[in-house]
Formats: sequence, C-alpha cells, structure tokens
Amino acid sequence: MSADHTPSPAPSSTNAAPLGYAGDLTPQQAWAWVSAGQAVMVDVRTDAEREWVGFVPEAVPLAWKQWPGMAMNPGFDDGVRAAAEGGKKLVMLCRSGVRSIAAAKRATELGAEAYNILEGFEGDADADKHRGRIGGWKLRGLPWKQN
Repeated sequence: MSADHTPSPAPSSTNAAPLGYAGDLTPQQAWAWVSAGQAVMVDVRTDAEREWVGFVPEAVPLAWKQWPGMAMNPGFDDGVRAAAEGGKKLVMLCRSGVRSIAAAKRATELGAEAYNILEGFEGDADADKHRGRIGGWKLRGLPWKQN
C-alpha cells in the first residue's frame, strides 16, 4: 500500500493491452481493494467448489463454468455487468488463478476494469497433487468460510 493507504496495483496491471485484462493482483492486494471498497470480488468457481471447499463471504458468486460438465454459465455476462455497475473494479477469484484470467478477459470485453487474483482460492498443487499448501487465498490467512 502507498503512504496514503491506497492499495497499489500489481506491476503487471500497467500491461492491460497484452494481457487482455487490467492486470494481476496478489490475494493480499485484492483483499485490500475489496475491504477498502475499491473493488468487487467475483468468485468464478463453480457452486460446488464454493459449497464444499469454502468461499469468501464478501465475494459475488458467479461461476465462469457450471458443474457438471463445465459448460459456460449463460448468466455470466449479465452477472459481470451487475457486479461492475457504477464503474466498480472487479477482482476475479477461482481455484488456482487460471479460470479467473479467462473471466477477467471476458469482463474486460464487456467494458469492466477486471483483474485476476494470482494463486486463486486454493493455490497450486504440491508434489503430492494436494492444494492449499502452496499459495492461495486460504493459505494467506484471508477471510473465508466453509459450510
């Protein structure tokens, strides 16, 4: 954060054209923006992932693809428009930071200022193919709940 306590974007956020979206943020940067009211978090994981693995209470639940079959969510575009209403910045969260890139690109195509949250909710898989041990929203100790 800068001296005036305004969260700063990640360095890649200045390269929006090559990325196709506004840039990448660490989980901590994204939370700073959301908690300061400077951005809206959009959780693009499936309903099942949020229900079984955990969720960020402040996030707008808006699946990029739906389980089962991982078909595109036909309501995604309308949900993005609603979340970005009034010109709000969007920070996109998925499991590992991959689907959220595609979602940020689509949100940008729709006219939103959209960022990808690096590492996602669970982070990368370790050598044993387990998530939650290398990076991610949960590992960083940021707010989340589980049903």
